[in-house]
Amino acid sequence: MSSSSPIGLIAGKGKFPLIFAQETARHNRELVVIALKEEMDEDLSPYAKAIHTISVGKLDSIIQALKKENVTEAAMAGKVEHTHIFSDIIPDLRAASLLFKIKDRRADSILGGVANELLKDGIHLLPSTTFLSHLLPEPGILTKSKPNDAEQRSIEFGIKMAKGLAALDLGQTVVVRKRAAVAVEALEGTDECIRRGAKIGGEGVIIVKSSKPNQDMRFDVPVVGMGTINVMIECKARLLAVEAHKTLMLEKDAILEKANKNNICIVAWEQ
Repeated sequence: MSSSSPIGLIAGKGKFPLIFAQETARHNRELVVIALKEEMDEDLSPYAKAIHTISVGKLDSIIQALKKENVTEAAMAGKVEHTHIFSDIIPDLRAASLLFKIKDRRADSILGGVANELLKDGIHLLPSTTFLSHLLPEPGILTKSKPNDAEQRSIEFGIKMAKGLAALDLGQTVVVRKRAAVAVEALEGTDECIRRGAKIGGEGVIIVKSSKPNQDMRFDVPVVGMGTINVMIECKARLLAVEAHKTLMLEKDAILEKANKNNICIVAWEQ
């Protein structure tokens, strides 16, 4: 990774872009932010050399702004609502051409295409976990609360289900109750999946998250934030199992503190 030119950040929704920006500053790197107009909701100005606010659909404008700032390495962080793919956002010619060429509109297909377009203009897409390795959990039980034998069996069942779901690129999250999958994630995202699963499974549901096979760490990495824990508390969910080394736990210390206060168990699993 070059240490002279600024790093570009294509920033979506949530805390992830803010934490990436803070860690970039801690590593004494300049940052150029592309704030996706329909998405970004955090103030990154204290950490950015420049911020360009550009619509999700304006791919060429994004690339030209990065080139103008002499960016040769960039990362993607933050959520982009998949529903925007089906909304009335009008793509520019470069984005329209990309959407025409890709075989389907799965996240990996679209984001892989974007990475290729960036590379055509000399911009390498970095892993979104750059500078954030300390937020990738090691295997083990991360909280004071531990799973009992029945919960452990449900975790093992959920891992199989979640890995199968992730392999199909449908989602990364499965909600389990007594070794039955009561909800699987689709375009609505993790939090809504948990709410849906809790309506069916009731109190004490278990949430399992998995990366995809051969997960591309440049984009769509599994992420858990404080919002997920708050939804678990709201739904009286019991346990969260995430994949070790592959899941970003944003605000990790605060998440574990809140989980401990609410008797929620968090486990990092590895196969």
